[in-house]
Amino acid sequence: MSAPHILAVIGSLHQKSVTRVVLLHLADTLRAEGATVDVLDFAQTPLPLFNADTAWAQPGFAELKARVDRAEVLLLGTPDYHGSVSSALKNFLDHFWKEFAGRLFATVVASHEKGLTVHDQLRTIARQCNAWALPYGVSFAEKEDVRDGTVVSDAFRQRLAMLTRDVRVYGGLLAEQRRADLAGTDPGFLARLRK
Repeated sequence: MSAPHILAVIGSLHQKSVTRVVLLHLADTLRAEGATVDVLDFAQTPLPLFNADTAWAQPGFAELKARVDRAEVLLLGTPDYHGSVSSALKNFLDHFWKEFAGRLFATVVASHEKGLTVHDQLRTIARQCNAWALPYGVSFAEKEDVRDGTVVSDAFRQRLAMLTRDVRVYGGLLAEQRRADLAGTDPGFLARLRK
């Protein structure tokens, strides 16, 4: 089984975002363990607000779609805003749905209140888009787990190590099965995406 290609999506525009710190930490760790990681940071690559009449014709959309199409795992990071995902991440998710089918979502939430509703919302989005989601998400708190641009908590490092392992293992397994399902003739929910 080969290591999966991961798109790490930073769902925060804040210049000193702890979500960015954690996703970059995960990207470095995953690369060190043999995965390829593409980091999508909306602070550097702005994405216009989704409009179904114009979104797919916007400059840069074709390039972004190609990045999503290459991904086998979507590592989604967001702050907890009022018990929900950030507008930056929701806007990204609104631009795509068919592209997520059969891919794995792994969720990371910066929250002072465990981020449970945010993880649940992201799992619901995965299900609605025929994607898989890890059965858990990783939440963390600013200052307790991340300080001065660094992961500082040993317990949090252990949770990130678990996520890294599961993204590699389950992401790789699901990517392999997705390729087989798209190339095969067996019935299944990916049959509608065959060319």
